[in-house]
Amino acid sequence: MALTDYMRRGLVASRGGQILAFAAYTNTLDDVIKFTIGEPDFNTPDHIKRAAKQAIDDNHSHYANPVGISGLRQAASDFLAQKYQQHYNPETEIVVTNGVTEGIYDSLMATLNLGDVAVVPTPIFPLYLSDANRLGAEVVQIDTSKTDFKLTPAQLQAVVDQYGDRLRVLVMNYPTNPTGVCYTASELGALAEVVRGLPIFVLCDEIYSELSYDQPHSSLATMIRDQAILLTGVSKAWAMTGYRIGIVCAPAPIAAQIAKIHQMITTSEPTPMQDAAEEAFRYGQDDALPMKAAFEQRRDAMYQDLTKMGFACVKPAGAFYIFAKIPAFLEQDDCKLIYELAEKAGVAVSAGSFFAKGGEGYLRFSYATGLDQIDAGMKRLAAYLQQKQLN
Repeated sequence: MALTDYMRRGLVASRGGQILAFAAYTNTLDDVIKFTIGEPDFNTPDHIKRAAKQAIDDNHSHYANPVGISGLRQAASDFLAQKYQQHYNPETEIVVTNGVTEGIYDSLMATLNLGDVAVVPTPIFPLYLSDANRLGAEVVQIDTSKTDFKLTPAQLQAVVDQYGDRLRVLVMNYPTNPTGVCYTASELGALAEVVRGLPIFVLCDEIYSELSYDQPHSSLATMIRDQAILLTGVSKAWAMTGYRIGIVCAPAPIAAQIAKIHQMITTSEPTPMQDAAEEAFRYGQDDALPMKAAFEQRRDAMYQDLTKMGFACVKPAGAFYIFAKIPAFLEQDDCKLIYELAEKAGVAVSAGSFFAKGGEGYLRFSYATGLDQIDAGMKRLAAYLQQKQLN
């Protein structure tokens, strides 16, 4: 008897985290330069580390308020209002979660019923799709590869017309993983007009908002506040991925339901980590600026090298990824090509197919690593491509 046959239907057959699985495989290889995982290579600022240590010394080691300590919620509220004109009541409209990862799950579980439709512009980080599928929703992927990786009002209107009242959630991630694409205020405003006043929740994942290079960050959540669920946190802007602190913001009636899911899953987040996140929001408003400058320099260097090699890329305007079309003379199956590049060129990247519809035939390069590594990796890749062309 195989007990796994009696577990949740579809779970055993589903593919796990392909991005992390391939990254783990490349760790078994010798001398591979990695452009796979999206994690800042910077250290957490010292003043934030001191706050975490002080919290431990002060015995902040007990259960916190399930929705988050009041100081963190107030600091996050102040930060969002000052930086982005996003106004949320810290007492009733903010929930602290175990990273944005949990925030995504909680938000989708609170808004999706069996058979509801979730619309997801792709390519995109695959977590949204897997969460919605496992909650029993129908996921509709909108391939944006022909529209410069941006969802258009016409594309959105088409699915609204097709699915009507079944359409319950629209997922929007910007700056976008894996393409680094950002939306202008006017582009977001046009999308807002399509769903305004409809019973559709808009999940606005803005974890990369502090890493917008070419234009000020704009938010759909400020345009249709009553329908929006805003996700942010400390992982990317303060290099605190291991602290696992996410922030979910929504109108009070919606936040209250999300809080119920959160409390059932995790009770509350570690208190010292919340104290550290409070320090980040309260006193580290500009901590991301040196990182952003470094990432922009890395983006420019990698983009220049990849385009010289024949990769067609949309130049990213945010985050720290380049999504590159595979040149015609290379293996076009991106899932096969990444193994070839890792094993023969000593360069590890993620397959575009990992990021759903529209990602086929692309590679995602993360430039969350030093310029010396980028330079060395690009030289290896160029040498390998030259050899392939000669053969």
